[in-house]
Amino acid sequence: MTKYAKIDSNQITYKTEELLNAASNRYKITVQVANRAKRRKYEDIDIVDDPLVKPVIRVILEMVDEITQPEIICD
Repeated sequence: MTKYAKIDSNQITYKTEELLNAASNRYKITVQVANRAKRRKYEDIDIVDDPLVKPVIRVILEMVDEITQPEIICD
């Protein structure tokens, strides 16, 4: 989680656009991001995270990594 601590808003915008461009259906990817962020918010309630990195931002960054770097998931 520490790798997300120093993210600026421009990088978040670029990553979001990258995620939307990689998705075949913008509505589905938006719903997936929202559901995953909501689930993450309640799963990590005991873990004290950096309050600057919201669950939705963390999920967007994770999903972009999963889509653009599939070798991460294969390991």
